[in-house]
Amino acid sequence: MISFAGGLPAPELFDVAGMRTAYDRVLAENPRQALQYSTTEGDPELRAAVADRLTARGLPTGADDLLVTTGSQQALTLLATALLEPGAVVLVEDPCYLAALQTFAFAGARVVPVPTDDQGLVPEALEEIAARENPTLLYVVPTFQNPTGRTLPAERRTAVAEAAARHGFWIVEDDPYGELRYEGESVPWIAAAPAAADRTVLLGSFSKVMAPGLRLGHLRAPAGLRRSCVIAKQAADLHTSTIDQAAAARYLRDSDLDAHVAVIRAAYRERRDALLEGLPAALPEGSRWNRPEGGMFVWATLPEGHDATALLRTAVGHEVAYVPGAPFFCGEPDPAAMRLSFTTHSPDEIGEGLRRLAKSFV
Repeated sequence: MISFAGGLPAPELFDVAGMRTAYDRVLAENPRQALQYSTTEGDPELRAAVADRLTARGLPTGADDLLVTTGSQQALTLLATALLEPGAVVLVEDPCYLAALQTFAFAGARVVPVPTDDQGLVPEALEEIAARENPTLLYVVPTFQNPTGRTLPAERRTAVAEAAARHGFWIVEDDPYGELRYEGESVPWIAAAPAAADRTVLLGSFSKVMAPGLRLGHLRAPAGLRRSCVIAKQAADLHTSTIDQAAAARYLRDSDLDAHVAVIRAAYRERRDALLEGLPAALPEGSRWNRPEGGMFVWATLPEGHDATALLRTAVGHEVAYVPGAPFFCGEPDPAAMRLSFTTHSPDEIGEGLRRLAKSFV
């Protein structure tokens, strides 16, 4: 089976040797502390290292601005606990990251979709919906979005920040893919916009640049909301794994994460290009797809009349898989949409997978 379905990082690119060394040094030098309970806010050295990385990328941040979480998925759950009452309105991009929709549904929120186009969330639609719905928060993945791979332009980010300031809702800016840029210029975080600096929460993760098995994420939020999230985390799991935080901090101290990320980017860019090169021959005439500047996903739409969910069974019969796009929609789903992940296969495997996919449309 060649799968374009999973949104997984490539395991052969994990820096196993560097991580092993980090764990060995932590256990050799300070084993009692590494194996003990820790503070809810997170390892001070790790928070300082994350703050330095955010500052270097254009968002001035101190260690005390951050809460370490058990993956950025937990950060989203903590925010839902801190901010949402049953019936609260949450705005989301349509389509949206599926696990976010599940989190908000479990919190009892009423999720309202905001239309998107090829550049992401449409600010005019956000303005109209926010005025009508009085939302508590907007959840957005503005850089290399899951599932579409789209990046919200700078002027739209400013418009989102200004809308939050006008209407008083929180912005939850999720950025798991931001360091995986293969071309083009970086776009500033919404969190860096002055208009919404006091209303924006930035979520980050080591899953895509270090290893997802560490389950390490972080939340940058204004002090009052951050304190509420700390209390919610105390109730949830007390703190994130002490030894995993210590090993990550040691890795950041002793290794060059930026150099490692450059290796990942080079491999993923080659894989993205292989997927884009093969799509014209793999998909039916009249299909459309985007060219993401980074991230892990290509968003494709089959011609009218095609149903990606129904076709998946045929594709699996040819030993190839993808994710139908319909489940990512909060509003009216597009049955012809599909998400293709390019990160976990070599260019040759991607080519073979696309040849198999083409047989599904014969």
